[in-house]
Amino acid sequence: MTNPCIICVAITGSLPQKSDNPAVPITVTEQVESTHEAFEAGATIVHAHVRNDDGSPSSDPEKFARLKEGIETHCPGMIIQFSTGGRSGAGQTRGAMLSLRPDMASLSVGSNNFPTRVYENPPDLVNWLAEEMRQYEVKPEIEAFDLSHILKAKDMSDQGQLLGTPYVQFVMGVKNAMPVDRDVFDYYIHTVKRLFGPDAPWCAAGIGRHQVTLNDWAVAAGGHARTGLEDNVRLDRDTLAPSNAALVRRVVEFCERHARPVATWREARQMLGLRAQHGLKDGKAA
Repeated sequence: MTNPCIICVAITGSLPQKSDNPAVPITVTEQVESTHEAFEAGATIVHAHVRNDDGSPSSDPEKFARLKEGIETHCPGMIIQFSTGGRSGAGQTRGAMLSLRPDMASLSVGSNNFPTRVYENPPDLVNWLAEEMRQYEVKPEIEAFDLSHILKAKDMSDQGQLLGTPYVQFVMGVKNAMPVDRDVFDYYIHTVKRLFGPDAPWCAAGIGRHQVTLNDWAVAAGGHARTGLEDNVRLDRDTLAPSNAALVRRVVEFCERHARPVATWREARQMLGLRAQHGLKDGKAA
């Protein structure tokens, strides 16, 4: 197997605090530094949330703008993916930063249970977020917490609501949502290939202790992998992860084990059908 593996690093999320792991980056400066370390370790996508000064989640476009500027400066070519998830805001505030034109943004196309609440993604909001992404040429990453979300992405693609071939990420291990089940995982892959073609790219994310399992499964099966302190703050049961970069390096080890090269940012952009970063030419500042 020689197809390169794209590594996505989810650096912060909405929930983990420094009380959970001091390495969780909260401020924009910390996030840029952590992303740079992960980029040098092999990550080519950064999945980004922003926080208020007290550590609570935020959808503040100004914070997203400063984060985007910092990552573009220190990680040239890296794919910037903003989160439009529901923990950071309500309604259309979840997409208020899309006008900044990140390369990608997460898009949850259906609702499901979370550990203590319902993760609500009503159709009118999903359609609005998809339209904003189309308007600003932002490629959505479909966050599939359930099989129905993959089928919904197909319907939206057929209706012209999504740019290009959908990039589907399987999210497994969230309490009260889809557990980590190998048969389901394999059927997800089958469904993506059946609906979008045998070469359609896909990714997988495991939550908490399941991160290492989904990383291994995804790399071995020819998909792409998400890691990072948003999903898991530990290297193992007894050891906190010292950085996002440490979690990225673990995925790199899986790539070596399964004889897959780690995708460069150029390869990742090509595989996902993304434009070149403004100001870059042949990987150097223009």
